Amino acid sequence: MKRRLARLIPLLLVSVSPALAAKPAAAPSLFGLNLTSGGPESLSVSMQIVLLLTLLTLLPAVIMSITPFLRVSIVLHFLRQALGTQTTPSNQVLLGISLFLSMLVFQPVATEMYHQGWEPLQNGDLSTAAAFDAGSKPLKTFLARFAREKDVKLFVEITHSPAPHTPADLDLTVLIPSYILSELKAGFQIGAVLFLPFLIVDLVVASVTLSIGMVQLPPVMISAPFKILLFVLADGWNLIVGSLVKGLYP
Repeated sequence: MKRRLARLIPLLLVSVSPALAAKPAAAPSLFGLNLTSGGPESLSVSMQIVLLLTLLTLLPAVIMSITPFLRVSIVLHFLRQALGTQTTPSNQVLLGISLFLSMLVFQPVATEMYHQGWEPLQNGDLSTAAAFDAGSKPLKTFLARFAREKDVKLFVEITHSPAPHTPADLDLTVLIPSYILSELKAGFQIGAVLFLPFLIVDLVVASVTLSIGMVQLPPVMISAPFKILLFVLADGWNLIVGSLVKGLYP
C-alpha cells in the first residue's frame, strides 16, 4: 500500500503542475483597486501606498474644512461660552456632536460621490482623472450652495481664474477656501445671535445685584443657573441642533 502511494505522489505532482503554471496569479488589490504596475500610466505599489497614507494624513483637515463640521463646531463653542459653563460640555463631546452631525448632513453627498466616482473607477469603467472629475461634481454642488458670491469672487481674483458662467465651472481650489470663509462668517453670525438672550440675563442680574448692594458676589455666579434654566426650559439643544441640521441638510 505504501509503495503504491509513493508511486502515485509523483504522478499527481506532474499532473497538477501544468494547471498551477497556467493559472495566473491574482493581482494585489487595495480597497478593490488593482495595484499592478504593468500599464504605462500606472504607479508602482509602493508609490500608491505612499499616496494613500498621505491622503489619510490629510483626512482630518478635509473633514473639518469641506463638511458642515466647521459651522457646527463654531456654533457649539459659542453656545458654551454664552452659557458660561466653561468646560461643560467638554471639547471631546462638542467635537463628537459636530462630527456625527456632519456625517448625517454629508452622507447623501458622500454616497453620490461614491456612486459617480469610486464605483466606475473600481469597475474599470473610468480612468482616475475621469473618476475624480465625476466624483467631485456632487462636492462642488454642495460647496457652491453655501459659498458666498463675494468670497468666490475674491479667490477667483487671487488665482486669476477665468470668470465662471455657472457654479459647475468653478474649480475646487476656488470653491474650498470660499466655502471655508463663508462657513466661518455663518458660524460667527449664529454665535452672535446665540449670545443675545444670555447677555440680557447677565445685564438684568448685574443690575439687580448692584442695586441691592451685592458688590462682593460676582454677577456671573448668580446668572449662570438662570441661563442654564432658561436654556433647558426652551429645549435649547433641540432648537439649535434642529436649526443647524435643517439649514445644512441637502
